[in-house]
Amino acid sequence: MRKETLLKNAKSLRINQTDAEQRLWYHLRAHRFMDLKFKRQKPMGRYVVDFVCMERRLIVEIDGGQHTEQVAYDQQRDAWLRGEGYTVLRF
Repeated sequence: MRKETLLKNAKSLRINQTDAEQRLWYHLRAHRFMDLKFKRQKPMGRYVVDFVCMERRLIVEIDGGQHTEQVAYDQQRDAWLRGEGYTVLRF
């Protein structure tokens, strides 16, 4: 995916968060969780992750119903992110 397209997609995802993402973001933003800095809808490689703490190399994904239909894609994506040194938590 082209960088411009990826950035546009990330911006759209930030604007159109799910209820679950909004609730979690409230607790992660502004160093509220363990004084860690999280970013939301962050482009990484050719993917956009829901939430990432760069300091701890931790990615948090909030999966909706569409993820039951894209298991292979999510596994490939998680493998790439783990290869980059990140831990991926899915809820």
